[in-house]
Amino acid sequence: MDNNRFDDLLASGCQALGVSVGSDVGPRLQQLMAELLKWNAKVNLTAITAPEEVLEKHFLDSLAVLPEVTGAASLLDLGAGAGFPGLPLKIALPSLGVTLVDTVGKKVAFIKAAAASLRLQGVRGLHARAEGQPETEGIPRAELLIARAFMDLPDWLGLAPAYVAEGGRVVAMLGKAQTDAELAARAEERALCVVSARAYRLPFSGAERQVAVFARR
Repeated sequence: MDNNRFDDLLASGCQALGVSVGSDVGPRLQQLMAELLKWNAKVNLTAITAPEEVLEKHFLDSLAVLPEVTGAASLLDLGAGAGFPGLPLKIALPSLGVTLVDTVGKKVAFIKAAAASLRLQGVRGLHARAEGQPETEGIPRAELLIARAFMDLPDWLGLAPAYVAEGGRVVAMLGKAQTDAELAARAEERALCVVSARAYRLPFSGAERQVAVFARR
C-alpha cells in the first residue's frame, strides 16, 4: 500500500469513526505497520497481514476508543498481543503513559522493539500474566485499564479492578454489542457501574464493535 492510499484510508476511517488524529500520526502508523509485517514474516504475531486489514482491524479499531481514553494520564493494556490498542493510542496521544502486558514473550519483544524504533517515550512492555495480584506480578496500576477481546466480559470485570488506580476506570473493547441491561447486570455482579457504552462498526468491513467503560460503585 502506498503512502497516499494509507493516508486516505486512515482519514476516511477516522472520519467514519468520529475521531481525529494529528498529521504526524499517519507516518508513524505506517512505520508501525512496516515493523509489524517485518517481524510477522519471522515470528507469528498476528493472523492479520494484509495492509488494509491491519489498518482497519488493528489501527482504526484501536483509535476508535480515543473518546474513552483522551484525558487520561496512564493506560494499562492487558493482553496487549502485538500492541493493540496500546501502541496506536500512544501514537495518537503522545503524553499518555502506556504499559502493555502480554504472556507471550515474542509479542512483548516486538512491543519493545517497535516503541524503540518509533522513539516512543513513556511506553513499557511487560512479559507477565495478570491473575489479580499486581504487586507480585510487577504490573503497575493505571488510571485507565483497557483490553481488546482479552477474555469474556464477566471474567474481565472480575479481574480488572485490581489493576485500576483509585478513581480509575475499566475499558472493555467488545465484539457484538451487549444491551444496557446486560452490561449493567455484569457490572452489578462485580460491584461496578457502567459509566458509558457505545456501539460502532469498523469503517470498511462493517464489523460490529462496542466499547464499555466501568467504574467502582
